[in-house]
Amino acid sequence: MIEFLQHLGNGTLTSFGKLGRGSRFLIQILSGLTDTLARPRLLVNQLYSVGVLSFMLISISGLFVGMVLGLQGYYTLSDFGAEETLGVMVAASLVRELGPVVSALLFAGRAGSALTAEIGLMKATEQLSGMEMMAIDPIKRIISPRFLAGCIAMPLLAGLFSAIGIIGGELIGSGMLGVDDGAYWSQMQAKLDFQDDIINGVLKSIAFGFVSSWIALFEGYDAIPTSEGVSRATTRTVVNSAFSILGLDFILTALMFGDN
Repeated sequence: MIEFLQHLGNGTLTSFGKLGRGSRFLIQILSGLTDTLARPRLLVNQLYSVGVLSFMLISISGLFVGMVLGLQGYYTLSDFGAEETLGVMVAASLVRELGPVVSALLFAGRAGSALTAEIGLMKATEQLSGMEMMAIDPIKRIISPRFLAGCIAMPLLAGLFSAIGIIGGELIGSGMLGVDDGAYWSQMQAKLDFQDDIINGVLKSIAFGFVSSWIALFEGYDAIPTSEGVSRATTRTVVNSAFSILGLDFILTALMFGDN
């Protein structure tokens, strides 16, 4: 019993210690964003790395998710004679939930793990220490551009995911199942609300990009500078980002749509 309590206490203290280091790390990142904006080329390079290189994964995933929603939605709505509202169902599901959430999970798995491995490797090979010896702040030069790029790329990727998913649903609904093409688009345009659906979905994706980028960069920066330490940090990035995204999605959904 005493040994169990010791392990529990050590685990609790370790968790609080890591939370404190992560919070201090976030403050340092935010304070370095002004330097990042003064060096736009660093930001553009990172936008290519975390955003453009994720384009194909997001596009293909969005297409197939939209096609699946079109199939499942048609078979469900046909029981009530409401096949014409397929566009509303597909678009609302993607814009409100699946677009931001699935994009964030894919972003964490692809870009987040790459960021953690990159920063962890730079720490293991003492590149970050070398920059400090040359009076260059690695937080401002290396970390902040990647963080800002993740926050910018995430809502763009989520919007791309939702747009391609809606097209995928239309391909299945109109091209395969016989839903009227005009009804698909007109019903969607009439029922979706710009504020409640689109803006709230964008806000979700911004929050997910903020959290997943923070976790990925902190895990890399805080990793034990060995090959095993970097691999463990990469695994923690994917797991912790997934839990954080799903938990944050529940909180944001309750806040945004709780009064509706």
